[in-house]
Formats: sequence, C-alpha cells, structure tokens
Amino acid sequence: MSEGELALRPLSGAEFDEWLPRQVAGYAALIAASGAMPVQAAREKAERDTARYFGGGVTTPGQHVFRIMAGQERVGWLWLGVPGPEPDPLMAWVFEIEIEAAFRGHGYGRAAMRLAEQEARARGMTSLGLNVHGQNMVARSLYESLGYEVTAMQMRKPVLPGP
Repeated sequence: MSEGELALRPLSGAEFDEWLPRQVAGYAALIAASGAMPVQAAREKAERDTARYFGGGVTTPGQHVFRIMAGQERVGWLWLGVPGPEPDPLMAWVFEIEIEAAFRGHGYGRAAMRLAEQEARARGMTSLGLNVHGQNMVARSLYESLGYEVTAMQMRKPVLPGP
C-alpha cells in the first residue's frame, strides 16, 4: 500500500456521534488494562476527559476527527488536536488513532500517522505528540520506527500487603 492510497476525511455529524462512544469506551479500556484504576473509575475518567475536549461537539475548535479512507473504504479513525495540550503551542497531538481490526497489519497505521504529520504541518505546527500505553507494544514499535522519541515515562509497581 502506498501513502497516496490513503486519505483523511473530516467526520460528518452522524459519524462523530458514532465515533464518540467508541472513543470513550476504547480509552476507558486502555486505562483499566493499564491497572491505573478500576473499570468504573476508568470509564468516568474517559468520559470527563473526552467531554473536556469536545464541548462544541464535532465543530469544537482545535479538535479534528477524521475517517481514515483507503479509496472508498473506511479503514479507521484519527483524532488530532491542534494545538495539543499545553505547554507547547506549536505541537499538535494525536489523541487517538484506530485502524479497524480487518485492516491491521497492512501499513494503514503507518500511512495514517504520516498523514497526521502532514495535517499538523499544514496547520502551522512544528511537532506532533502522542501518548501510548506501555502494554501496547505494537503501537510503541510503530511510533519508534517513525522517529517518535520518549519524552516522559510513568512506571508503576503494586505494593502488596506484607506478611
């Protein structure tokens, strides 16, 4: 697959309404899987965080959600914040990228990340940031191969009651 075969298309209102609950559920699942908090608390955090970014719905300034398209085929979703969270006003942020299960392993994620870089550059940004959960080795490997560098790392160890 070549990069030219893939494109980003802004979501319609109906697509946004389809995407938003998926995004919240996926984010909550990642938080819970990391062990950071129980499932219900992770769900509440995901809802709060997402609502903070999308107070204006699909037309919220600075929040760009795209369908990743391979020709006429919808292969995934990309959420790009421009600019991203403080403190760098020239850094865009990939909040979410998801390639549909049937299309994984075919280079769509790599090509979509390159399109995200182009989109950020076109909007005047000089860098692109993202978070990746530690247990997501496939994503970590992809981002490292694209030249992303670790800028912060959280670590955790459970401390169980002693004897």
